[in-house]
Amino acid sequence: MTTPIPFHPGAATYLDLHPEVAAALKEGRAVVALESTIISHGMPFPQNVEMARGVEEVVRQQGAVPATIAVLGGRLKVGLTEGELHLLATDKGVEKVSTRDLPVTVALGKHGATTVASTMRIAALAGIRVFATGGTGGVHRGAGQSMDISADLLELAQTNVCVVSAGVKSILDIGLTLEVLETQGVPAITLGSEEFPAFYSRQSGFASPLTVQTAEEAARVLQAKWALGLSGGVLLANPIPEAAEIPAAEIGAHIDQALTDMDALGLTGKATTPYLLGRVVELTGGRSLETNIALVRHNAAVAAQVAVAYAELTRTTTG
Repeated sequence: MTTPIPFHPGAATYLDLHPEVAAALKEGRAVVALESTIISHGMPFPQNVEMARGVEEVVRQQGAVPATIAVLGGRLKVGLTEGELHLLATDKGVEKVSTRDLPVTVALGKHGATTVASTMRIAALAGIRVFATGGTGGVHRGAGQSMDISADLLELAQTNVCVVSAGVKSILDIGLTLEVLETQGVPAITLGSEEFPAFYSRQSGFASPLTVQTAEEAARVLQAKWALGLSGGVLLANPIPEAAEIPAAEIGAHIDQALTDMDALGLTGKATTPYLLGRVVELTGGRSLETNIALVRHNAAVAAQVAVAYAELTRTTTG
């Protein structure tokens, strides 16, 4: 099966597409990229494998093909076999890999679980336009002193992929994140709400810059953006279902405590987000993990709907 031409031809040397993914891309069918950090660094085995396969099944139920992305033995994997998923879920040597880390991970033949930023980049290289994740990174609280701003925002500014998430992680500074996205020309669009969501919660206190009502409208936005030559991604914020959310006031107290604990430990850089999310799980007695799984599944369903609609639009305009 021939692989699709990636955005940079040289990348084909490093890409391994699962046969099902390669066939779907060649035939112009809907494919949804999925990240792997949540598998290697988000929860223990075997719950991580169960969650990963469950999310893939959600994508299939909506008529799209799932493509979980990771780096294994220095190879960019787009779609995983059972053996590859098991390795990713159990090997303690799997590193958390952002875009900056990709050259070293590939060149040295290492294993890596991809973040939002690196998943976007690999998805784009493979020709995948829609990606589902839990929450997007952004500007960290206190960034005025630390300058800690997620690579996710820079990747959104330059990579032609739609990221479907439950908004920006509520451990971050949501207001400043929205400002950075505006500066970089990234459409931050909320599905079905005038208020931008905050990961665990449907409300953040910030108005959504832009709104669409359906997955089909979102797909038309993607088509129009890229047809106009406006490079870069789109952030489609998908509020968590009301039955699964943790209200903002309740989760806010736990986040404040986690931030205080993190500062006491002196953690910085890419260690902060895994620590904060893990600490919030402890403080909520596991409830935040259940919420996280619910929102990932919900985002996967919406991403698949967007991917299906976008594939149909592409067929209509090119057929």
